[in-house]
Amino acid sequence: MSDRLSVAKTYKLYIGGAFPRSESGRSYPVQDSKKGFLANAAQASRKDVRDAVGAARKAFPGWAGATAYNRGQVLYRVAELLEGRRDQFVAEISACESGQAKRAGAIVDAAVDRWVWYAGWSDKIATVLGASNPVAGPYFSFSVPEPTGVVGVLAPQASSLLGLVSVLAPVIATGNTAVVVTSQERPLPAITLSEVLATSDVPGGVVNILTGRTAELAPWLASHADVNALDLTGAPEALRTDLERSAAGTVKRVLRAPAGEPDWTRQPDVARLRAFLEHKTVWHPMGV
Repeated sequence: MSDRLSVAKTYKLYIGGAFPRSESGRSYPVQDSKKGFLANAAQASRKDVRDAVGAARKAFPGWAGATAYNRGQVLYRVAELLEGRRDQFVAEISACESGQAKRAGAIVDAAVDRWVWYAGWSDKIATVLGASNPVAGPYFSFSVPEPTGVVGVLAPQASSLLGLVSVLAPVIATGNTAVVVTSQERPLPAITLSEVLATSDVPGGVVNILTGRTAELAPWLASHADVNALDLTGAPEALRTDLERSAAGTVKRVLRAPAGEPDWTRQPDVARLRAFLEHKTVWHPMGV
């Protein structure tokens, strides 16, 4: 029997491509599916939300200005690295969700496939959602989709990896940057995903991941004037109306929470790609 002690991991936030501790210095216990202790996760604060939004705003021009083909390649690289850490994800999902390695393995495989699916859409969505408009005059008129900006994402509470990937990947595939509040009770796969993002080609600040109390962080994200859109998928039901009101106060685009927990294993469509896009229409005289 070995006398060696294992190295206890320090779980941190992911902001601007770095791994800071929470400004508040707080943490909270994370339990496994049998209510046993797993780890202490950082409990983000209002200041951490502000820092994450600032990092996302700083990263937005470069990410939105990248070619759609390049964004697709970056997302594909994330899928490669996620698959390379499959065993770690399986262990974490087994602990916090299912308790069954076979089911956890299927979830991780589906999450990898979901990244690849959205990576493939990056350079196709403009063709599908754009248009050449008929005009009664000597003009060309084109409508092209553009990213909305900084998107606040409240991740699903029950599906700690596949649900998170399903709401995050379409946000960044279309050129937006994201501030994600993870599943409160099951944050560990999201923390590991942040390590995947940090070692991939995703520029720092494109994705920022906060762990902590969703009910505490969501109102600050919803009311922040520099957040352009809000995904309420993982919002507590009691807070959804108030969060929509706060978002309306700063004219945010809001994707409402579904009535129940979606079946994240189902094949997605372009709805989430469309949700955080604006359309710009350009007029140009013919022959010029």
